[in-house]
Amino acid sequence: MPVIESLIRSEADGTISFGNYKLQTKSKLQDFEHAGDLYKIKTFYEITKLERNGLFVYESVPGTAVEHFAVNHDGVEFSVEGDKDAQITVQLDDDSEYEVYVDGVAVGGMTTNMSGKLSVSVELNEGMACQVKVVKR
Repeated sequence: MPVIESLIRSEADGTISFGNYKLQTKSKLQDFEHAGDLYKIKTFYEITKLERNGLFVYESVPGTAVEHFAVNHDGVEFSVEGDKDAQITVQLDDDSEYEVYVDGVAVGGMTTNMSGKLSVSVELNEGMACQVKVVKR
């Protein structure tokens, strides 16, 4: 899975892909329109952050490349790649329980905090995508 050279792009399946963990300097792009929403992406080797309509959606430390990021009524699903293990935070429903899957394996249930954020650590190896799926219980 290559990095996203354009920082963010729409995919044919209705999802978005974003992020470039190989950049040495912070790069950003705002007002990217997708499905009627405006996205803002900030990315480089230290962090990747995505906002939709001015609200938090995704953040990884260190930076990552994300493909086929899809949010639906019961969770979120995406593929992620990086050159180091990453802490990923996604925005979901407030104070709700979710099951987290990494590469198809359940890693446990988690509850979002009062602001709806859920954090998960993933082991990443450059050149190998990791599939993350978070499903509401």
